[in-house]
Amino acid sequence: MRLPRLLRTTPFRLTLLFLALFAASAGAFLGYIYVVTAGEATRRTDREIAEETRALSAVYRSAGRGGLVRELAARTAGDRPFVYLLSDPRGERLAGSIGRSPVGAAGEGDIWIDFSILQRDTGGAVPHPARGLQARLAGGEALFVGADVSEDDAYVLKIVGALWGAGALVVVLGLIGGVLVSRNVSRSVAGLSGVVVAVRNGDLAARAPVRGSGDEFDELAEGLNDMLERLERSMQGHQHAGDAIAHDLRSPLTRMRAQLEAAYLDVAAGRGDPAQALSQAIEDADGVLRTFGAVLSIARLQAAGAAPDPELFDPAALAADVAELYAPLCEDKGVAFDAELAQDIAVRGDREFLAQALANILDNAVKYTPAGGAIRLRVRRRSSGEVEFSVTDTGPGVPEPDRERVVERFVRLENSRNAPGAGLGLSLVAAIAQAHGGRLELDEGPGRVGAHGPGLRVAVVLPRGV
Repeated sequence: MRLPRLLRTTPFRLTLLFLALFAASAGAFLGYIYVVTAGEATRRTDREIAEETRALSAVYRSAGRGGLVRELAARTAGDRPFVYLLSDPRGERLAGSIGRSPVGAAGEGDIWIDFSILQRDTGGAVPHPARGLQARLAGGEALFVGADVSEDDAYVLKIVGALWGAGALVVVLGLIGGVLVSRNVSRSVAGLSGVVVAVRNGDLAARAPVRGSGDEFDELAEGLNDMLERLERSMQGHQHAGDAIAHDLRSPLTRMRAQLEAAYLDVAAGRGDPAQALSQAIEDADGVLRTFGAVLSIARLQAAGAAPDPELFDPAALAADVAELYAPLCEDKGVAFDAELAQDIAVRGDREFLAQALANILDNAVKYTPAGGAIRLRVRRRSSGEVEFSVTDTGPGVPEPDRERVVERFVRLENSRNAPGAGLGLSLVAAIAQAHGGRLELDEGPGRVGAHGPGLRVAVVLPRGV
């Protein structure tokens, strides 16, 4: 038979385990209490019997047998909690409150014994547990002193019964608490399981409930929700990227197909320059491949969550290598170019990706800065300890409301629609900065100067200690 779900939960099983351990510990503790309590009661009774025996032995030594007989008669008639028996050397009874010694045949030395005595009760004579000591006197007589220990035993049993009752109460309360805890944990787990099932069925908008208690389940729910948020954004980004790729690649692919078709018709008719058409088609195909390469690079960085193959290197040397490639381009276009590269700085990261990011920034600066403008490349350490790669130009810049949007994939402003590119350059730079634990900053350049400006300052800021 299958047990109810609650009884099959891990918290309830753990509760049963702890209850079993508690019951074992409680049993051992109760056993110890019983032994200690019963032992103390027995020792107290033995001390009282021994003191009574010493007192009677003293009477015997001072007053002889006759004096001891009189003393026993007096004590038997009084309200003493003891039973007495004095026997002669042959075992014949001389005095006392009982007819014969529980020890039986007289022995040598002191003899302790547990026995039973009959006590009158409403139901008649009832045997009670007792304990006694038989001592041999100097004249050979045997003196037996005993005491009823039924009250001590009853007291010990009451204590043990109370402890067992308390233990049973704790077990019952523990079971009730275990059920409540199990139900509470099961509800929390059920909420998380429901989210997992919903996500598995395709509902990326599902979120785990956060109770606000700040416990481990809330931490798990918050972590799961954060993961789902990122997953949903990533899926939306992939969907947007797919739509944007289809939209932005439609024109170059259509143009390439038209050129290939025109080249084919010209070759078939024996006119035109098919080589030029093929060259243009190859150039368009390279643009498509570059677009896909940029998308894959962004996806790789976002999937890894960190820069691959980090190493310690000199950022000034990296910037100098990239500047050496773009300085001739600026000269050909009539744009002034200079570099301010701080020395004695080291960063840890992926040199290839950071070089790609710097190249993308410089490529945009050269593309949008008109002739007669200026571009400055800078590497420095900020007062906060962060390392900054920045490129400042005197081009048209980016309006402040568009600066957050321009780093998204395939976003191109109206003034750049006719320029070559797919709108992935700054998206890749932002992904590289984020993978290195840094950020991308867009600010206004030097401002409007004559026909130039206001310009744009693009900076990749890497955190301190990278």
